[in-house]
Amino acid sequence: MRLISTIDEMRGFVRQTRTAGKSLGLVPTMGALHEGHLRLVREARNQCDVVVVSVFVNPTQFGPGEDISRYPRALDRDLQLLRGLEVEAVFAPPDEEMYPPGFETYVVPGPTAAQWEGASRPGHFRGVATIVLKLLNIVEPNVAYFGQKDFQQAVIIRRLVEDLNLDTRLVICPTVREPDGLAMSSRNAYLTPEERQVATVLYRSLRRAEELAQAGQTDAGKLLEEMRYVFEVEPRAQLDYVAIVDPLSLQPVKQVLTGCVALVAARVGCARLIDNLILGPPGAKPEMLLQLALASRLQPER
Repeated sequence: MRLISTIDEMRGFVRQTRTAGKSLGLVPTMGALHEGHLRLVREARNQCDVVVVSVFVNPTQFGPGEDISRYPRALDRDLQLLRGLEVEAVFAPPDEEMYPPGFETYVVPGPTAAQWEGASRPGHFRGVATIVLKLLNIVEPNVAYFGQKDFQQAVIIRRLVEDLNLDTRLVICPTVREPDGLAMSSRNAYLTPEERQVATVLYRSLRRAEELAQAGQTDAGKLLEEMRYVFEVEPRAQLDYVAIVDPLSLQPVKQVLTGCVALVAARVGCARLIDNLILGPPGAKPEMLLQLALASRLQPER
């Protein structure tokens, strides 16, 4: 496995891959890898001849007072995990390689990025869109892999790829969870054992919405009311937002249809956590629900 820290070396590796006629998959990460990341790597390993994993804690997607200084960093451990999955290259550039002095050009997403995480973290998706575009331009992957847990991010990146005519196919993989339902996240490392138990409130609120939808409740307001109630009885978690949205526009819906997405964000201790579930029929597999959500736009409300 090759550890690459410069753009020039990364582009040289890509040229060698292309000359050999091999397909290339990219898994962008900020490191501190967990099973959710590794599931993406395995998917890339199954589909592509060569797999590149980027490890870069992107400073432009963190706002003032956010956790960039304490964001988990464990490159040696990450490399050990990736060797076990036979990854060909890891791209781990320093900040100044990606944002040299004088850098001033950013990608500004549209209205889809202005709500939910965009409203709670102003400028966050400008940083995300900028670094993703840079990585796609540097690595030029045939396929890039992202997780459903960051659903709004996935939708924004899909729009970026379509709007800017990038020659990369995106694969979105279902959220990987702990046995008690907590979505795997690098920020889970911030939680104390007690907070770790409290954090399951996010998934419990989503499951309550799913239960109601599968029982035939189509009034989004009723689902939101029940999701908030789950948080009311868990005062140690500070709710940021709950929402039921169209899967592509991310606009709130009044009527729940198959493919709508329940979103939640909350703070537990010093960790800010997000999660989501795609609402659909009982027994539907996560992969099928993702296809339903991302394949067709719901009818606009009138």
